[in-house]
Amino acid sequence: MIELTAAEIAEAVGGRLRGVEAPGKLMLTHAETDSRTMRPDALFIAKPGEVTDGHRFIDDALAAGAALVLAERETEDPAGKSHPAIVVEDVVLAMGLLAQEIVTRIRRHSATTVIGITGSAGKTTTKDLLAALLGPQGPTVAPQGSYNGEVGVPLTVFTAELDTRYLIIEMGADAPGNIRELCNMVRPDIGVVLMVGTAHAGKFGGADKIAETKGELAELASAHVILNADDAQVAAMAQRAAAPVSWFGSVEAPSESYAVAAQQVRQRPDGRLELTLVFDHPDHQGRAEFRTVSGLIGGHHVTNLLAAATAAYRAGVAPADIAQRLAGLGPSSRWRMETTQIPWDGHEDAVTIVNDAYNANPESMREALRTLAILMRDNQRRGVAVLGPMLELGEDSVWLHHQIGETVVRLNIDLTLVVGEEAYALYRGAVAEGSWGAEVQWVATLDEAEAWLRTALRPGDIVLFKSSNSAGLRLLGDKFATDGRN
Repeated sequence: MIELTAAEIAEAVGGRLRGVEAPGKLMLTHAETDSRTMRPDALFIAKPGEVTDGHRFIDDALAAGAALVLAERETEDPAGKSHPAIVVEDVVLAMGLLAQEIVTRIRRHSATTVIGITGSAGKTTTKDLLAALLGPQGPTVAPQGSYNGEVGVPLTVFTAELDTRYLIIEMGADAPGNIRELCNMVRPDIGVVLMVGTAHAGKFGGADKIAETKGELAELASAHVILNADDAQVAAMAQRAAAPVSWFGSVEAPSESYAVAAQQVRQRPDGRLELTLVFDHPDHQGRAEFRTVSGLIGGHHVTNLLAAATAAYRAGVAPADIAQRLAGLGPSSRWRMETTQIPWDGHEDAVTIVNDAYNANPESMREALRTLAILMRDNQRRGVAVLGPMLELGEDSVWLHHQIGETVVRLNIDLTLVVGEEAYALYRGAVAEGSWGAEVQWVATLDEAEAWLRTALRPGDIVLFKSSNSAGLRLLGDKFATDGRN
C-alpha cells in the first residue's frame, strides 16, 4: 500500500480516531484482513465474516506488528487500554473508500492504466494471462487468486504502489449493481467483458439480469471497451459503451472491426491450444498474424487468450510481443484445468489428473467435458469424469444438472462419477440419456468418491475433476495428484 498517515486514512473513510496519539505522524504502509500476516506499520482490517469476526483478533494483530486497526466498534486490550483504531460504521464500505483514495493518489503520481475484467467464467485465467503480458512493460498489480468482490478488489488495490503502471482488477458480482460499485471504486480505463452464462443465476434472477450487470463495466470504462463478438449478450453491450469498442472473436475471416481474432485453432494431443492470432493495424492498412502454442488446456480458453491479448494490445503492447509472451503460458491461479501425471500401480502409463474444480456452471462444465472427450480421442485413453454440483443456479438447478448428465453420454465419456446430493440430477440425466451398467455412478460423499476411484481407475486413465468450489472436489483431485495410488 502507498504510505498514508492514520489521519489521512480516517479522512478518506470518514472514520473516528481512537487511541492514536499522533495520527498525523503514524504512517501505514500495508493493509490486511488476516491477523497472521501482519507486518510493521500495517493496518489491520477487523472485518466481520460469515464464520468469525476480525475484532476477536485485534490483540493478535497488534502483537504481530500492526500499528492501527480499522474497526466497527471501540475495543480495548486486556489491560483496558484503547486499541489504536479508526472506527467506522461499515468496515467493508470503508475498505472501498480507502481503495478509491489510493487509486486517486496513484493516478496523480503515475500514468496508470486500470483494467477491469468481468464475465460469468474465465475472469481469473484472463487476469493471469494479462498480468504476464503487461508485467514486462512496467510495474503491474493483479489480484491474488480470485479476489474480485467488495473485499477482494480493495485488497488488490492495497498492494499497489505509487509507481504502478498497470492495475488489473477482476470484477465479480452476486447481484445487480455490484460491477457499478466496483467501477466507481477504481474507475477503469479499459473494461473487458468475457461472456454471460448462468453462474449465480439464482441470485440474479436470470441470465438477462446477469448481462445487465456485466454490462455496467461497458458503460463505465473510460478509454476502451473490449467485448467478445462470439457471445451475443456481450456483443449487445456495445450499445451501452461510452468509450470506443474493440472486438475479439474466433473466426476464420475476421473483419476490420476485430482488434484481435483467432484462426486455425486446434487442440493438440496434450490438450494445449495452438492458434493463429490476427491483429488489426492502427492504420487499417493490413493485419499482423502470429502462430502460437498456449500452455492452456481446453478450447474454452480461446476466449480468455483473445481477451487478454486484446486488452494488452489496447494498453500499448506490440502484437509480436503479445504472441511471444503467450507461448507456453498457462494460468498461475490454481485448479484451472491443472494437469498432473501420477504413477499408478507401478505401470509405465501414468494416470492424468485434470483438476478444474475451482468453479462450475453449465457452460464451463460442458467445455471441460468436451476437452476430456478430445483428450480421450487424441490419446486413445479412457476418460473418467468426476463431477460435483454446480451451485447458485436458482430454480433451474435440477434441469441444468440433468442436461449435463445428457452431455456426458453424448460425448461418450467412458466413466462418470457424480458426487453429492445436489448433483444427483446430473446422474439421473445420464441414466435417462442411455447410460447403463457401470458407466455412471453416484455417491453422496467425498470419502465414497475416493474409495470408488481407487478401485475403478486404471493406468493411462485421464481423470477430470469438476465442480463448484465449496463441493471440495478440487481437494480430492489434489489428494490424488499428490498421493497417486497410495
